[in-house]
Amino acid sequence: MTRQLRFATTDSKVDGCLALHTDVRTGDVIVQGVPLADPDDIAQLQHFTKAESTIGVPRELLVNWEPKEITHVPDIVGLDTFRRLFETFEHTAWRLETRRGYASDRQDPDFRTFVETGSAPCDPEEHWFVNIRKQTAAGKTVGRVRLIDNPPTQEQLFLLDYARHNAVVGEDIRYVWREDAAGLPAGDFWLFDSHIVALLNFDEADNLLDIELITEPAQVVRYFVARDAVAHRAVPYEQFAALVTALE
Repeated sequence: MTRQLRFATTDSKVDGCLALHTDVRTGDVIVQGVPLADPDDIAQLQHFTKAESTIGVPRELLVNWEPKEITHVPDIVGLDTFRRLFETFEHTAWRLETRRGYASDRQDPDFRTFVETGSAPCDPEEHWFVNIRKQTAAGKTVGRVRLIDNPPTQEQLFLLDYARHNAVVGEDIRYVWREDAAGLPAGDFWLFDSHIVALLNFDEADNLLDIELITEPAQVVRYFVARDAVAHRAVPYEQFAALVTALE
């Protein structure tokens, strides 16, 4: 079926320059421009086939143009899809943790042991540890920054103690006082390879409700700005644990 296209915007008022159109029925964005022709450029593309063509698009055109009439539909994914991201990311996985506690932690036998003894055990053969050990051994980076209250909640102290287990498999765990982290996004999220954001949505009882993937470049950039804003204030978990102990 022939598409019904509507002109959206261009980077120039001169005919023949790059332009964007939208498909009225599907909302697809159609890019009009001169295809890449240099073999050295094309050789750098991943998963490129002879049936495809590529066009360079100025970042400003994508960032500044937004189809206002289209209602945002969240891309909600299941746990299996989310877990696969930790097996398929190529370079970096990074998380911001903002909550005062997580229902999944309170239900964990390791948390109950921590409450009783002050020390959190772990099973190094759990899937999470096995996979992260594999990813970091391959040269990939996995890290987190956790916001923490003053004084910390019991759940936050549990994770602070548990961080030593994460560190053994190569995770970089850092902390920052909540009062020093103003202006950050309100919720938890993971960043993968500079182009995927996974928002973790929780209810008031700290149960994970769903996971929304964001891949739109202008939105992804905002989360990386937040990461950079908090990362330079964050303290390695060993140093922060010593600070918390000194304040008790």
